[in-house]
Order: sequence, then structure tokens, then C-alpha cells
Amino acid sequence: MMTLKITSQAAKKLSELGAAKGGDARAAKLSAERRKEIARAAIEARWARSGKTPLPKATHSGPLKIGNLEFEAAVLQDGTRVISEAAFMKAMGMYRSGAVSVRRREEDDSTQIPLSLAHKNLRPFIDLHLGGVHFRPLAYVTTKGNVVTSGLSAAILPKICEVWIDAEKAGVLGERQKQVAAKAELLLRGMAHVGIIALVDEATGYQQERARDELNKILEAYISPELLPWTKRFPNEFFKQLYKLNKWNYVEGSHKRPRYVGKMVNNLVYQHLPPGVLPELKRLNPPNESGRRKHTHHQLLTPETGHPHLDRQIIEVTALMRVSDDKAMFKKLFEKAFPKHKKDENQLVLPGMEKE
Repeated sequence: MMTLKITSQAAKKLSELGAAKGGDARAAKLSAERRKEIARAAIEARWARSGKTPLPKATHSGPLKIGNLEFEAAVLQDGTRVISEAAFMKAMGMYRSGAVSVRRREEDDSTQIPLSLAHKNLRPFIDLHLGGVHFRPLAYVTTKGNVVTSGLSAAILPKICEVWIDAEKAGVLGERQKQVAAKAELLLRGMAHVGIIALVDEATGYQQERARDELNKILEAYISPELLPWTKRFPNEFFKQLYKLNKWNYVEGSHKRPRYVGKMVNNLVYQHLPPGVLPELKRLNPPNESGRRKHTHHQLLTPETGHPHLDRQIIEVTALMRVSDDKAMFKKLFEKAFPKHKKDENQLVLPGMEKE
């Protein structure tokens, strides 16, 4: 019986050894990216077993430079802009050890404070600038590896600086703390010229994605996912006035028009919808081999937002053409009504005016 027990224990040891070797061998074959994914999954699994909400992940990160100070910034999945708390304290010349112990004592209360403010002589100024704000450290997974770190909401950074500056003015800081206050003043001055949110977006590269998101929202509002039935949106009066300025012969009821009219309609009407709408319309409604488009652009606009804006632009342009004696007068009135058109490198209002 004893022999069987010893044999069982030996087999278990050998099995564990084999599993360990097998695991090492498998790990050696995995790519660095795959190993990161596995490690991140393990972190999230442990977090889930503890009954806590899964940690948010940083989607963008980069060094944030303000004056001669630099620390790591990030944007989380939900769009929250954060500053690495450890990197911020290091840049400001703060020590974490004492601050950590102070914050741990504060955890018995309902309010916590950032480590960068965890000093007793700062308490009156914290109450003044942060009031009843309940600060909670923002734990998140960084973009570099699977590191879990603590962050500060970027929006609270100016308040932290104000606490240190006011404490210095009140004369309650020690010599080393005065150096932190001096950096806080430089930091606050730097942030006064541009919002901290914009700074974080620029540092992390999130501004490009934010711009894409905003454009997507515009396109969703203006462009219909389905092709709408054809209905007449450009009144005859619009083309009648357009032909008048060009001294072309207008035939009532005729739909045969010079191809150049399409370019003029784009420049006078569609180009003055929000940026990005006309390029998307051209993409969704490309010209065929003969150079003509299968549908009209307005069939792709939404009836709730796109059509009302289009109708308003048509009415305004028609009114300007009606009161203009010639192309030169119309150009002057049009550019006054729509000044952004002057900056368009592809300006093309009416035939013969390109070089004027």
C-alpha cells in the first residue's frame, strides 16, 4: 500500500514536470503578441474571479510634454483621458512611499485623494479646490504589454496644480514641496494655452480617431443606408437661373443638360454640406463608363437631416442667382454668403471664372 502511494506521488511529480516542460515548449513557439494576449486574459480572469469589474484597456498612449515636463498619457476604451499617476509623480519630483501610507489611512473615510496630494498640510486646499469630489484611482491595462497601472483623470490635473500653488502662497510647504509647487505653476501655465483633453488626444494620437468618429456621426445623420426613391429636389427655377447667368438657352421641361452642370451643382450646393458628405456621396454613387452616375446624390441623403440642409442650400443659391446680373456679380455675392468657398483649392463656380 505504501509502495502504491509513493509511486502515485512520483507519477504526479513527473506529470507536473512534463506539463511544465510542455508549457515552456509551447510558450517558446508563441509570438510575442500572442503571449501578451494570454497574459492579459489571465489578468482579466483573476480580476473577474475577485468579483470586480474587468479593467478598462488603454486604446491609445503616448508621452505628454508640457514645458520641460513629460509623463505618459492614455485614452481608455470609454474615451476617458488619463495620466499615469506614477509617471506624473516622478516628473513632479514626488515620493510615493509616504503618500501611499497616507492614502491608505484615508481609505477608512468615504473620500480618497490622489497620491500627488496625499500630504496633511495640503488638506485645507484639497477641500477648497476638489470639494466633495470622490477620487478613485483608475486602474487600467496599458497598451505596452499587459501592465496594470493606476491613472489620474486628465480633467483633475489642473486642480492638483492649483492645490500645490495655493499651499505655496500660504507658506505651509517644506523646501522639497516648494519645488513641486514651482513645477505645478509651470504646468498650469502650459495647460492654460490649450485644454488638457486636447493635449492628451494629441499625445496619444486619439485626435485622428476622434475626428473619424465625428465624421462617422455626420455621415450617419446625412447619408441614408438605403437608396431612397427618386423625387425631384432641384426646382426648375434653380436651373433656369443657372442657365441665365451662363447665357445658355433654357428649355422648359428638358432634362438634357451639359455635363458641366453637375460640377457646378457640386460646388454650389453639395460642397456646402458638412465636410466629408460630398466625398462619401461620390464614393457610394460613382460614375459609370460613360461618366454619368446611376443615381442622383440626393437619393442617398437622409430625409431627416440631409434633405432639409440640401433644400436650404438650393433656395439660398437660387436667390443669389436671381438677383445677380452676371457671373461676376454672382461670384461676389456667393463668396460673401459662403466665405469658406474662397479657401477651396478646387473652386469652380461657373464656366469661364476659374482664372478670375
